[in-house]
Amino acid sequence: MEMNSLVKEKNANTIQQELSWLNKVLEVRFQLYFEQECEYETIYDLETPDAGEDPSMYADVIKHYSMSKAERLVLILALTPHVSPQVLDIFYTKNAKYDRGFTEFGGVKGVNHGGFIPTGETAVFLLTGNNLSQRFNALGLFGKEHFFYIHNILKLEQSNKKEPFLSGTLSLSDEYIAYFTQGSSHVPDYHSDFPAKHISTELEWDDLVLTKKVKNELEDVKAWLDHKDTLMNTWGLSKSLKPGYKCLFYGPPGTGKTLAATLLGKATGLDVFRIDLSMIVSKYIGETEKNLAGIFDQAEHKNWILFFDEADALFGKRTQTKSSNDRYANQEVAYLLQRIEDFPGVIILATNLKSNIDEAFARRFQSLIYFSVPDTEERFKIWNQLLSNGAPVSEEIDVEAIAEKHEISGGTIINVLRYSALQALKRDQPLIEEKDLIQGIRREHKKNGKTVL
Repeated sequence: MEMNSLVKEKNANTIQQELSWLNKVLEVRFQLYFEQECEYETIYDLETPDAGEDPSMYADVIKHYSMSKAERLVLILALTPHVSPQVLDIFYTKNAKYDRGFTEFGGVKGVNHGGFIPTGETAVFLLTGNNLSQRFNALGLFGKEHFFYIHNILKLEQSNKKEPFLSGTLSLSDEYIAYFTQGSSHVPDYHSDFPAKHISTELEWDDLVLTKKVKNELEDVKAWLDHKDTLMNTWGLSKSLKPGYKCLFYGPPGTGKTLAATLLGKATGLDVFRIDLSMIVSKYIGETEKNLAGIFDQAEHKNWILFFDEADALFGKRTQTKSSNDRYANQEVAYLLQRIEDFPGVIILATNLKSNIDEAFARRFQSLIYFSVPDTEERFKIWNQLLSNGAPVSEEIDVEAIAEKHEISGGTIINVLRYSALQALKRDQPLIEEKDLIQGIRREHKKNGKTVL
């Protein structure tokens, strides 16, 4: 059996035990609430399933946070609609006096989901019945200081801020749904609420062709990612250092900034997300902060690398305050500074010109790395790498001479190769020739208003 299947099976067995316990708790809660005969005086007299020796991911989460009975009940209640929705059908019990459901049960009906979707009210009823002091204590489970919220495990989703807090639906994060059902982390899809794209590459760390200085600076970032837990926890530097790491990559287009960010993630096993600034920056007051909050809130405890390409649009220099619009724009920058300061993960900003970035941001970077146009030796390595990947290439191509004569970036070389390969494929005997490469170089220079002999 494959490892992932074993993980799923272990989780399924544990979750089934938790569901059986929840089912019994529901039965006892209803008996007590409606003053029926019951062998228990409180739901807390019921024993919880033993997670001590349980090797599943679900049990690991329970043990990691040393969850109380109440916390375990809220967790399984939030998961139930996703794995066994029929368990919650008991909440459809009708109030005969009013010919409707019981208000104290909470819950909502979904648009397509046919079952009962629990709310905060549902959870509090389950935990406290009609005991008001216990109800007040239970509210802490949904506060911003609780680990449920801090570590983005679950929270109450409010559809209307004017309605009572506990009317929000009990929402388990996509990440933990994936952990518990698939045994793997969830990579969010690109959409308006999360305008960021997961980026990856088939290249490896050793494929980076950069100057020794830049390579060493990137190794410093990699060292932080590899050893941050030792630095912050074992060595006790968390008292003195901020938990995150901020980098500025600057230099001409096509010099490897995006690739370097992607490979940093690959080399350290972290997901890298490129933020779509076109969907973040808004002309409407307050919208940019709101859009950014959505990104940072979701990434807060995910151990992701956030990559802001063409960051000038968001992190550019502040203007002098001459109008209310200038004032709000500067407030956005102040908000950004605070979120970046507090973000515990890695943030990489990329720009063509370092001078375009506000100095207040620059002071907060741990690394400022300049990506220059590759020199002759580096261009020769890039050309050799790209032309030796299996495409049919003429032996008459003088790669060394092309690398020496044409000062272009790695991104431009890739564009030239793509063009040259297409020209070769249009011929009867596909073979990339030197004339294709030269024509491709001329084409790229023409884009930038330059000419080449």
